Formats: sequence, C-alpha cells, structure tokens
Amino acid sequence: MTTHDAWVRREIRRSSPARTVDLAGTEWPLYKLEALAVALLVFVTILVVTQTLQVAVLTAAAVAVVVWWARRLYPPRP
Repeated sequence: MTTHDAWVRREIRRSSPARTVDLAGTEWPLYKLEALAVALLVFVTILVVTQTLQVAVLTAAAVAVVVWWARRLYPPRP
C-alpha cells in the first residue's frame, strides 16, 4: 500500500540565503525577477519575429518556467 505524504513539509537547505529585492514593501527573490525579465525579452523578440501572439506567449511562458527553476535550484556562486 502506498501513502501520500502531502502533509510533510520538506525544507530546501541552502548554504546562503537567497538574494532579494524590495518591491513595494515586499521582498522578491532575485531569481523570480530575472525569470520575468528574460520572459519579457523573449516575448517581445518572438512577437516581432513571428507576429503571432499565441506563439510569443507560450514561448515566453515556457522560458520563464525554465529560467525560474534553473535559477532557483542552481543559484550563482558568490
């Protein structure tokens, strides 16, 4: 029989705290802002090249997810 451990909280241990940026009184991790900036750049580039909104939105969303998780799991070394 298998069990579901959704109630167990797993914590990610980092050697150093995540860098944050204060926006309107809220601390945002830097990797989130970087992912949004890259997604915006990809969105505009794809929109100019293809002139298709659907392709630009889906591509930018995919890039945002990849950058978000990559920067979260593999932070830059100081």
